[in-house]
Amino acid sequence: MVLERGEVAESWRRQRWDSLRLLTPNWQSRLPGYCYNGRDPDGFMTMPEVIGFISGFAAAVAAPVRSHTTVSSVRQADDGYHVTTDNGELRCRCVVLASGACNVANVPGVRQAIPSSIECVSSLDYRNPGQLPEGGVLVVGASASGVQLADEIQRSGRPVTLSVGEHVRLPRTYRRRDVLWWMEASGVWNQRYDEVDDLARARGLPSPQLIGTPERTTLDLNALRAAGVALVGRLAAVRDDRALFSGGLRNQFALADLKMERLLDTFDEWARDHARDAEVGPPERFEPTQPPVLSPLSLDLTGGRIRSIVWATGSRPDYSWLDVPVLDRKGFLRHEGGVVDAPGLYALGLPVLRRRKSTFIHGAEDDARDLMEHLAGYLAHAGTSAV
Repeated sequence: MVLERGEVAESWRRQRWDSLRLLTPNWQSRLPGYCYNGRDPDGFMTMPEVIGFISGFAAAVAAPVRSHTTVSSVRQADDGYHVTTDNGELRCRCVVLASGACNVANVPGVRQAIPSSIECVSSLDYRNPGQLPEGGVLVVGASASGVQLADEIQRSGRPVTLSVGEHVRLPRTYRRRDVLWWMEASGVWNQRYDEVDDLARARGLPSPQLIGTPERTTLDLNALRAAGVALVGRLAAVRDDRALFSGGLRNQFALADLKMERLLDTFDEWARDHARDAEVGPPERFEPTQPPVLSPLSLDLTGGRIRSIVWATGSRPDYSWLDVPVLDRKGFLRHEGGVVDAPGLYALGLPVLRRRKSTFIHGAEDDARDLMEHLAGYLAHAGTSAV
């Protein structure tokens, strides 16, 4: 049985902005025995198309979904788990936590010091520029969400200041192929969690600066700066109604550029070793991220220049309903590749769960196959029912 608090693909229906498209090309949208079969394999799905894709898969496999069923508690019982929902009680041997990593906006504590005159919205609540007041906008965070929202809001005529911290820079295309084709073909995305040197850091990395557009546009900080977006450093504090920014912007640029160059070197090495150079074209290199001539270290939040703030600072999972002692001091699950630190409890859809591709749609199949093999072995000794 699959329990869903709303409808199938609920998060895609309720927690995405209007213009959002998948970062992955359509040909990479696949689930077990089910894949994209439209006319634009190199395009990027809109949110209605994503909803249709996931709903279509659920129907095709006749998934036993119990929709509009909110789980309020999962707790251990003598023979497994007791699950409390607003539609009744359930008992089962195993539970798979597939609620994902993006349940609650991860807004930093500095939010509490923002003047009440500033309208604040998280990336989970943002829908379009029209919901923001006229005037300047501070976008905090420069991962995929941050750069996309900064671009869209700037195009709406509202001047945007983008606060940049650690980020992952990638070109949309490299050597005539989508950069995510390279991630898959070269094996980078299939790297297992137990092969990653610093797993905690890998799981905490921001999403790469990518956007899915029909033109396959690269949206990096150079492009945003050229479009008129003002770049400042990481938001460090708010004091006396002034936003204070880190002075390490050049270092952040240099580090992101260096990491991108190393990844491109990995792609080039793979192409050379597999005799693919003639097929994909010659190696490319990209202009370094150019720092602004002037980057203020503070902004007055009461002077009228900034009227709203969009927090593109990521999300985190919500386990308030999980009454099993399996969370660490930061509120994250203790697990080994999705096998949670409690008998018969599993997780899917978390960053670098078993592979680097774990949080992408096409990454679910391999992870699920591994975990279901473990689950089947557990049930062979413990019982036969699961949720």
